Formats: sequence, structure tokens, C-alpha cells
Amino acid sequence: MTLAPTFDTSKLPPISDGLEGIVVAETVLSDVQGAAGRLTLRGKSVEELAETGSFDSAVEHLTRDLLPTSAPAQVSLAEGRSLAWEQIGVLRAADPDLSAFEMMTIGLAALPSSAAGENSLMLAGALSVFLAGGYRLKAGLEPIAPDATAETAADLLRMLTGSVPPAAHVAGLNRYLTTVLDHGLNASTFAARVIASTNANAKAGLLGAMGALSGPLHGGAPGPVLDMLDAAQNSGNVRAWIGGELRAGRRLMGFGHRVYRTRDPRADVLKTGLAALSKDSGRVALAEEIEREALSALALHKPERKLDTNVEFYTAVLLEAIGIDRSLFTPLFAVGRAPGWCAHMAEQQAKGRLIRPQSRYVGP
Repeated sequence: MTLAPTFDTSKLPPISDGLEGIVVAETVLSDVQGAAGRLTLRGKSVEELAETGSFDSAVEHLTRDLLPTSAPAQVSLAEGRSLAWEQIGVLRAADPDLSAFEMMTIGLAALPSSAAGENSLMLAGALSVFLAGGYRLKAGLEPIAPDATAETAADLLRMLTGSVPPAAHVAGLNRYLTTVLDHGLNASTFAARVIASTNANAKAGLLGAMGALSGPLHGGAPGPVLDMLDAAQNSGNVRAWIGGELRAGRRLMGFGHRVYRTRDPRADVLKTGLAALSKDSGRVALAEEIEREALSALALHKPERKLDTNVEFYTAVLLEAIGIDRSLFTPLFAVGRAPGWCAHMAEQQAKGRLIRPQSRYVGP
């Protein structure tokens, strides 16, 4: 017996590849205005959040009253670091050839699903311990226990280096983590919301989001920016090198964005942070020269497209100035974005609706 379809698939709306322009959720978390170059996080501009507070305070602002916990964000994140430390042995047993990102994923997966209860921010807080511990183990060093009295940025740097970090480094990392806290329905956030819509637990949603982040089209751009800076500097002629890259059809890393059609507002937040941070003024000057030459060349090479500086460009320069190894850029992004994933999952589950789009059959 052949069952009739419950609806006429021939009358489905036109397909939008990549869901471009399709609205699938309402959110109070972030407003990304691509044409205007503005990013608002729960009513505050990203510039204001980055200038006036720490990453932990930005998390507090973003998640307040959305998660089923009354604990301050700083406390929840610190409790998550303590929770992760109890499982640090899992990383000792892992293959040392795994990347820091894979180490962090293994650590998160090893946490009991019920360990954080309904406080998903504890799971987000655990990531910084797994990042630092995995990195140190790969370097042949002992992991360092977290400090529950410290804020996330300061404690992460201390766990990485083994010493109290300079205030300027802490401020720079706070600035970076705040800029990546939330950014609309990007691939990893959408993945987290889809998983949350099934009523899966927060750990499953975070692991799914990290899976999406592991793809180079989403989370891998900041590291190659440094490779580009190195290659341009070694060429001896920045302008000629950029021209050669464009003629060869290769992408200039750190320029252009899927949403922004003007300058990414987060780029200037990070560039401002460099002023009080970098001891290597030559490196910053090189980055500024490459930015000027790249924007000029892109305007001539692709006049039909508006390609401007994105967040990855000055992320790379800022994190390098702090002393963060480029292999840690993507896992560090996960540390900053995880509280945003948690907030989106809570928002989705409050809707109580399974995400279930349609597809159009085009087979035989």
C-alpha cells in the first residue's frame, strides 16, 4: 500500500543554500547587523561590553535569568573548572598526538552528564582546564590546578604558563573572549540549538557545537592569518606578495565575512586592545601595512564585493602578542563561545519545539 504524503512537496518555498536569509528562531541574545557593521549582545554593543568589563561579567550579562541557576556566572564558570580538574586524568591517558582541540573534546565528553545538573555554564567553564591541561601535557609539562577565586581569563593564562599573567595580557584575553561570546546563528550555535531542540542534555549540545567549530570554514581562520603575515614579511614586498596571491586565486585570510558587508566591529575592539598590549611594535606595524595593502588590492581585484577586515585578522595579532600558541586559537574560541551556546540551548528548549526542516527530493 502506498501512503499519500501529508503535504504537497511541490509547493515548498524556494531553496536557500546554506539557509541564507532564512529566519529560524527569535532570540534576545545577539543582534548581528551586517550592513551596518554592528553587533549587539542583549542590548549592549560589543564595544561597550569589551571596554567596561571582564569576560565573566559579559557572560553574566548575556545569560542572566535565562539559565535555571541563581549562581553568578563567575561562580558557575569557576565550579566548572574545579569539576574538570577531577577528570584531568582522562587527558593523561589520551594519545599525545591528538590536537589541543581534540584533547578538550575528550575532556568534556568524559564529564558525567549529570555532573553540572541544570547549570550548563559549569560545562562551559570546564573547557579552559581541558585546553590548558591538554596543551601542557602535549608539551611534556604537568597540568596546573585551577583557582576557583580567579576569573576565567586570568586563571586560563596562569594554567597555561604556570605563572601569574601580566594585567595587560589578562585584559587582552578578556577583550578577545568577550568579542566571540555570541554571534547570531552561526554554524556551531545552530548545531547546538538543533541538538537542544531534541531535549538532549547540555553536554551533547556543546559537543555537537564543537564538532561544527572544528571545520576550517568556521573556526580555523585566525591561525592561518599568522601564516599569511609570516609569508608576506618574508617576501620582502608586501604589496607584490598580496597581488600575487590574488592573481593566483588564493584567499587573503582575515578579510571578508559571510554576514558583514562592512568592517567587522569586533576587529576594531581587538585592534584597540593591542595598543596597551604589544611589545612588538614591528609586528603590529606589519599587520597594519598588510591590512592597508590588502583592502586596497581587494577593492580593485573584486570591485563587485565589499571585503573588509574581519575578527580573525586582529584576533591572530592580539593572541600572538599575549603569547598564545597559534595551535590554541580554535579551542580558545570554543572557551569564549561556549557560554553563548549554553544560552542558545536554554532559549531553544524554552520554546519546546523540535527543529525539523523539510528537504526537496530530486532523485529518480
